[in-house]
Amino acid sequence: MKTFTLDEAQSLLPVLESLLKRAIDGKRSAETVETDLTELARQIYLSGGMRVDAGRVAKLRAEMEGHLQRVRESIAEIDAIGVQVKDLDTGLLDFPFRLDDQVVLLCWRMGEPSIEHWHTADAGFKGRQPVDDRFRRRSGAGGRPN
Repeated sequence: MKTFTLDEAQSLLPVLESLLKRAIDGKRSAETVETDLTELARQIYLSGGMRVDAGRVAKLRAEMEGHLQRVRESIAEIDAIGVQVKDLDTGLLDFPFRLDDQVVLLCWRMGEPSIEHWHTADAGFKGRQPVDDRFRRRSGAGGRPN
């Protein structure tokens, strides 16, 4: 597992935010298309059947798959960097960080100006604590694969 220094993680935020926005936009677009398809199915059910434009339905399904593929690709890019996507809807990311003899997680949520929190793997988001001097001292140490 790759670990990051605070400076390394901070420097990745612009790229990660762009990838997150792409994934979130793709997810929202896919949900919109899914709503359209669900409404069409509801209309068919309520009317006891109706003539369906199969080409339009196929186009909608292909459009939805394209959006979902964009989401999968964006998440895969973030994962390849070594960062963990914890909640796509809120843009919550965790960066593994070696603190003494354990790996903890630097925690950042889209919209926050910088990485200012961390938590243990067990505590999760609810256990977020402010980043302190122990994290800043290690900024020059460099992330190392473990």
